[in-house]
Amino acid sequence: MMSVAKNNFFALVVMALVMVRTTKKIDAFSSSPALSQLTRSSSTMLHLQDSNDQERRGFFSSVKRLFGASVLVAGTGGKSLPVFADETDTSSSSGKIVEIQVNNLDGGESGTIKIQMKPDWAPRGVARFEELISNGFYDNCRFFRVLPGFISQFGITGDPSVMSKWRSSSIPDDPVKVTNSRGTVVFATAGPNTRTTQIFINTRAQGNAFLDKQGFSPFGVVLEGMDVVDKLYAGYGEGAPGGKGPNQALIQKKGNSYLTESYPNLSYISKATIAE
Repeated sequence: MMSVAKNNFFALVVMALVMVRTTKKIDAFSSSPALSQLTRSSSTMLHLQDSNDQERRGFFSSVKRLFGASVLVAGTGGKSLPVFADETDTSSSSGKIVEIQVNNLDGGESGTIKIQMKPDWAPRGVARFEELISNGFYDNCRFFRVLPGFISQFGITGDPSVMSKWRSSSIPDDPVKVTNSRGTVVFATAGPNTRTTQIFINTRAQGNAFLDKQGFSPFGVVLEGMDVVDKLYAGYGEGAPGGKGPNQALIQKKGNSYLTESYPNLSYISKATIAE
């Protein structure tokens, strides 16, 4: 009996070491169906391929019970980042507040999302977001990718001529200083130093800490209006090529005319302003 228990114990040890040593392979977006997969596509987006990560979570839960809390889930980079994504958070220096008026929520309602920018988290990201807001870039932008329990994404303007000017205007990365908690606001990216205009809001209740090691650096947090974020229309699901939702290449090429015709129920930003 002791021999069997001992063998099981050492088997778990070996499995834990294998998982830790293959973290980089997992982070490189393994095709294993047991993992929640995220890829950075060539169209400057955070791209989700639907799968089930319950196996991985169950495994690490078992290992933690044996070894304590020192075992790290793949993607955390070996350290825990601060969590500041609380709507009442005042623990770090704050920047300006952006007010986003949203129409066509699920059920036809409207609402306001207030985002507190955090220049001490990601100064380059904050500066770019302020620049885009000041230029009216996000006015009439659709939330074209809403995946409940993961993220809500926007940031392709409805005017293709405007979009083409910004697509080639990328900014350098900011170091990841805080974790991707629920309510944090982050630039999507196609790889190192490729941030342009696309934004996503983390909506998973437990947060998306596995994005931290991938370089997704939060630059703000939803101060008010997560209830509005949770009501964004999600009926179209994932976009092409993984799903039947909006195709980003066609949004960039045809603008809002494509979305209005093919995806009329999308929630959209009527106005985004920096509060005085």
